[in-house]
Amino acid sequence: MKLNLSNLKFLRTSRKSFMSQTRTMTQKPDSIPDPSQVVDDLLCSKQRDVQIEETIDAAPAILGSPSRVLSIDTRVERAWAHWKNLGRPRYIVAPMVDNSELPFRLLCQKYGAQAAYTPMLHSRIFTETEKYRNQEFTTCQEDRPLFVQFCANDPDTLLEAAKRVEPYCDYVDINLGCPQRIARRGNYGAFLMDNLPLVKSLVEKLAQNLNVPVSCKIRIFPNIQDTLKYAKMLEDAGCSLLAVHGRTRDEKDGKKFRADWSAIKEVKNALRIPVLANGNVRCIEDVDNCIEETGVEGVLSAETLLENPAVFAGFRTAEWAANNEEEGFVDGGLDQGDLVVEYLKLCEKHPVPWRMIRSHVHKMLGEWFRVHPQVREQLNAQNILSFEFLYGLVDQLKELGGRVPLYKKKQIDTPNPQESPQRV
Repeated sequence: MKLNLSNLKFLRTSRKSFMSQTRTMTQKPDSIPDPSQVVDDLLCSKQRDVQIEETIDAAPAILGSPSRVLSIDTRVERAWAHWKNLGRPRYIVAPMVDNSELPFRLLCQKYGAQAAYTPMLHSRIFTETEKYRNQEFTTCQEDRPLFVQFCANDPDTLLEAAKRVEPYCDYVDINLGCPQRIARRGNYGAFLMDNLPLVKSLVEKLAQNLNVPVSCKIRIFPNIQDTLKYAKMLEDAGCSLLAVHGRTRDEKDGKKFRADWSAIKEVKNALRIPVLANGNVRCIEDVDNCIEETGVEGVLSAETLLENPAVFAGFRTAEWAANNEEEGFVDGGLDQGDLVVEYLKLCEKHPVPWRMIRSHVHKMLGEWFRVHPQVREQLNAQNILSFEFLYGLVDQLKELGGRVPLYKKKQIDTPNPQESPQRV
């Protein structure tokens, strides 16, 4: 059963029992709700009622109110209070068009992800088309903390879209980093870097009218000083959290261009709000190294998670294990076929468009498909998918090729101080 979000009221103080059904966006949230139908825990993070540190509690404004007339000091205090209230997540699923939908977010969460972004949603289509809202954005009780990301180039349209989702997420995020050709044609994403007054107006519009904090995801300029001015402008406009992809707009190929962690570090040092990093993540050690080198609060992963949704739990594909043989990796008891089965079960519970499912199956079974291309061709030739067909595809691959395991670092016993190294 799906829940109509317009019939639910956002109450920050009540803590009622909840249901776990998927929810879809169908109507504007300003219709009058029936209080008897309120299911508060579907709408707020479970941490929202946690006592915040005394220093943050001293902030004179209520955390959930719009920041129309707040000083920069108060807005920064509120930004950190909210982030701490969410548990300061470090391992985060990045926004991916058609690929960071609810079932995939839940799968990554099972394997260590602590927060996630939705796929990029088009703000104008979201406000105009009920079918688009129903298919492209679903969520559930377990799906928190959650960033809902929109692309936009009109402040009023963006606000209307954001109002529809603000009770059901922890941040409304503005996509300022998409470098693809479609973003150029649509005048959004990283191509708004050419119109900074418009970017500022988008952030201000949300920050001054939403109860949920505003976050932004950006790419860097070729010149670091331009990047710092850009980031500072976003902070001054009301951005409460900034995710920085350490590549320029022209550096689209992540395998060809390394993300610039030093630029991310400079942004982190220049801002007062929480900062996240994106780029160069192939394994959990990369995440930890990025946090250490840049000082950011957390790290986003995108492409690596598509192939291996268990990255944040310390699993590696054979490729990355082989590149670090000296560290010692062993079969982790999990393979990509297992992950596909888990993902499909989540899709049965939380339906999403088949194009998303097809894409994930291709990514997660890519290694097997290279060994058995005839099975990949079966998938490509299947115009109408079914769960029965996809489960059968995994079974067929296992019969043909055994397993494609994921690897974990070998655990080394800690020596007893009284034992000699030779006995360990």
